[in-house]
Amino acid sequence: MRLPLQITFRDIPPSEAIETAIRDKAMKLERYFDRITSMRVTVAAPHKNLTKGKLYDINIDITVPGQEIVVSHDKHDEHSHEDLYVSLRDAFAAAQRQLETYVGKMRGEVKAHEVPAHGRVVEVTPDSGTILTSDGREIYFHRNSLLNVEFDDLPQGAEVRFDEVEGDKGPKASSVQLVGKHHIVG
Repeated sequence: MRLPLQITFRDIPPSEAIETAIRDKAMKLERYFDRITSMRVTVAAPHKNLTKGKLYDINIDITVPGQEIVVSHDKHDEHSHEDLYVSLRDAFAAAQRQLETYVGKMRGEVKAHEVPAHGRVVEVTPDSGTILTSDGREIYFHRNSLLNVEFDDLPQGAEVRFDEVEGDKGPKASSVQLVGKHHIVG
C-alpha cells in the first residue's frame, strides 16, 4: 500500500484483525482511485449501552487532490452496528460512494438535467391549440393533453412545458403543463 494510512482506536483496545480489515478496505479504495494522498481511520466505541450493546463509530478522512472526503459513520439506532465489521463495511461503502462522486466530477461526468420542451400558447381553438417554442417551431396539442389546467381556462400567451412526440401530421405536444412562478431556464 502506497498511501499513508493512520488507524486510531478510541475507547476500544487495538486489534490486529481490525487493522488488517481496515488496510484491506483502504487498498480497495486506493485501487479504485490511486491519487489518494492520505487516509485516517478512527474506530471508536463511545457508547456502552446496556440494552443494545456496544455501538461503533467509524470516521474516515481521505485526502485527495483539492479536496478532503470525510465519512462520519455513527449509526446509533442500528443494531447491526453492534458488529464492528458491519460498521467498517458500511463506513467504507459510504467513503467509496463519495470517492466515486469526486472522481466523476473530476472527469466531467456531472449529471446534466435535460430542460423540458417549453413555449407559449399562441392559438386556442375549441379542441386544440398551438404552442410556439423558444426555437420558433409551432407544436400542436389536443385538449386532452393538458395536465394541470382545464382546457377552457387555458389563456392564450400562457407559458407551458410539454413532452414532444411524433404525431400523424408531425410533432405534437403531450403532457402539457402550465409553468408556475418558477420559469424554465433554457
